[in-house]
Amino acid sequence: MDSTTRGAAERLSRYLQRLSLDAATRTCVEMRLSGAADAPPREVFASVHEALSGRSETSAVDAVRHSAWPRLRTRLLAQPRKGDRNLDSIIAQDRHGDLRLVTTPPLVRASMSPRPWDNNPLRRLWRWLAAQLLGRRGRMHTRATQQESPPRRPAPWRVAARNRRLLLIALVLVQTYFATYFMTAVLPYRGQHGLELALLAIYAVLFAWISAGFWTALMGFFQLLRGRDRHTISATTADDVPIPESVRTAILFPICNENVARVFAGIRATWDSVCRAGMREHFDLYILSDSYDADTRVAELDAWLKLCREVDGFGRIFYRRRTHRIKRKSGNIADWCRRWGSRYKYMVIFDADSVMSGACLKRLVQLMEAHDNAGIIQTAPRAAGRETLYARIQQFATRVYGPLFTAGLHFWQLGESHYWGHNAIIRVAPFMKHCALGRLPGHGALSGEIMSHDFVEAALMRRAGWAVWIAYDLPGSWEEMPPTLLDELQRDQRWCQGNLMNFRLFFSQGLHPAHRAVFMTGVMAYLSAPLWFAFLVLSTALLAVFELSEPVYFSQPYQLFPNWPSWHPEWAIRLFGGTMLLLFLPKVLSLLLALCQPAQWRGFGGPLKLALGVFLESLFSALLAPIRMLFHTRYVLSALAGFAVRWKSPPREDAQTPWSQALLRHGGGTVLGLAWLGLVYWLNPSFLWWLLPVAGSLVIAIPLSVWSSRVGLGRMARAARLFLIPEESMPPRELRWLRAALRRAAPSPGFRDAIIEPAVNALMMLSARRRPLQSAGQHAERERLADALVRDPPSGIDPRTCNRLLSDTDMLAELHVRAWSSPETHPDWLASSSS
Repeated sequence: MDSTTRGAAERLSRYLQRLSLDAATRTCVEMRLSGAADAPPREVFASVHEALSGRSETSAVDAVRHSAWPRLRTRLLAQPRKGDRNLDSIIAQDRHGDLRLVTTPPLVRASMSPRPWDNNPLRRLWRWLAAQLLGRRGRMHTRATQQESPPRRPAPWRVAARNRRLLLIALVLVQTYFATYFMTAVLPYRGQHGLELALLAIYAVLFAWISAGFWTALMGFFQLLRGRDRHTISATTADDVPIPESVRTAILFPICNENVARVFAGIRATWDSVCRAGMREHFDLYILSDSYDADTRVAELDAWLKLCREVDGFGRIFYRRRTHRIKRKSGNIADWCRRWGSRYKYMVIFDADSVMSGACLKRLVQLMEAHDNAGIIQTAPRAAGRETLYARIQQFATRVYGPLFTAGLHFWQLGESHYWGHNAIIRVAPFMKHCALGRLPGHGALSGEIMSHDFVEAALMRRAGWAVWIAYDLPGSWEEMPPTLLDELQRDQRWCQGNLMNFRLFFSQGLHPAHRAVFMTGVMAYLSAPLWFAFLVLSTALLAVFELSEPVYFSQPYQLFPNWPSWHPEWAIRLFGGTMLLLFLPKVLSLLLALCQPAQWRGFGGPLKLALGVFLESLFSALLAPIRMLFHTRYVLSALAGFAVRWKSPPREDAQTPWSQALLRHGGGTVLGLAWLGLVYWLNPSFLWWLLPVAGSLVIAIPLSVWSSRVGLGRMARAARLFLIPEESMPPRELRWLRAALRRAAPSPGFRDAIIEPAVNALMMLSARRRPLQSAGQHAERERLADALVRDPPSGIDPRTCNRLLSDTDMLAELHVRAWSSPETHPDWLASSSS
């Protein structure tokens, strides 16, 4: 036997081991092989698959294609699972007579089309005047609009919301007026210099922003201290509201190139909790993939099949991958609505890192059933699951301070609240009718597909008359934080551009004033950074003018008495202290609230550890504030200049920042901080202490970013019970299941396994489409391409080719045959496959 024949025999032997054949099938295969012992390797390979499929084929490719389901089924049944009794339900014949994998339910088409944006109030005024001349048409339009609205009944919360917002506006304006007045007294020329006027204007805007946050936290503190707001949606709904059997809810997981093990561990934890709550018959779960990475595509489909087999989820858990990824997450959800939305009354939107308990999901459905005018109910997800020091500090901060601000938001907004795009339940019919998103007209970075879709969808839902609530007191909802500072800043860049785009809708027709305010706060969350930066730059410029130029004593014509410029450090200290009080008092109130409840501070490691954690987190956030300011300033200017943002899914694991990356991202800020300190020291060394907290933070940004991203430091903090949260000290069942699933997770198959491994190849073939070839030339071209691909290592194939191959049944079959039968197959193909 020569070396070529011996190599073919060895490959065939290895291949038969991977098939996991039962005794009867192995006997049939051996009989086929005995009659083809002297045939070429490709024909021998075809004989194996003819034996598996039980039919004679004209080519090896046809034999491999028709043996896909027997191959997959045999391998799966070799390791039985409880869902295998429904295994045959996932296979059906398509219109060409080929077997296809059924991963979705039958289509029920429905319409979901966006209305054109009308953002010009002058044009609307002209149309309104014209409508008054055609009174009958105007009345008909009004009646039609009312028919599309939800059930109307007296809502006491609407009056309360209006009065509370008027109170908030009054509090902010009064507080801002007095702060600006005292700021005028601090300035050397009492606000009469041009630079001082600019400073005062910026200061007034920034102080109003800080004041609004302060009063939000303060109202949240009072609400949590006394229990809960009487207008809270859960306060008016009993816990035993029945859910009719006909009510169906879809759980949607939109994903795109995510960590497959982490995503499916969260899905498994959520679904197990739903089943434990006795709600399995009320929920279906959809995994909506926009993934375009070839390895991820293979891993997702394999993970879906494993999940369905383990939990007997066939017919309840579905998987769909879009090939046309328009409008990102919002487009993915809209695509689901058009295909299957009419089958369901509600849908619950998840993020890839979201986990929810079955009790929370059940309660959300009960709240929707009890309030037939509710369009969206948003939970307040709690952060958990990260190990880096940075993420642990952020988890601690959101867990301690977050409830205050969320309860405060609810106090001001009530049924005209935020929607954050995930961990929320939505009424499907009005969402499909009113919340389709059209492209923003124009050119540049602030036009095109809407990026921050959640605020816009909430505004459109409220415009149609449906209420949007935050169920801030509802437990059982979790998410994860970005692991590092740079990951958070990268996410902020997308959010910044999305919020700036949303502000173009501020004057859109029919939006409620509360949601116009939401658009404004979304912009101010990032616009405050360049305003703060401008304030600091103008302050430095004013110092330079004061130090380097002659004082102006007579600024007005015919002025009798001179203006004596003077600084008042003691007044500045008082004003600075008042501003710091507004910034840090909410943290103190959060600490007091937790200390008043033993069940709370036990989860944070005890009262001393909780207080120390609040102090250290406050110091850490003060160091990070100038760094965020510089990055957010750049993001705002880049968006306004028309630079597009690359949209990429955030990391779902504890990534660490290398020194090279930190130097690249923070190097410019470090140079700026050093130059700024040097300039102020040259102008007047006594003012250096005022600038040091800002410029000093920029100087140490590189080591701060690197060290805070270390997992080891995060685990040391946890061992010392610092920055501990209740989800770690007393972890809920769902989070324990999540971690257990991650520990059990096996390596995921990838593109190479889709070519080499018989079962994985069969799985991908059953999910791909057959592309019939029309001529002998096309057949030959396909064979030449397959021959060229297997001669090179798998890593040498470009991603686009990999994606195209995974979508073509015949190419998958051809590559499978070539890789195992050709003596010229590159060693990396067979060495990389898993047994």
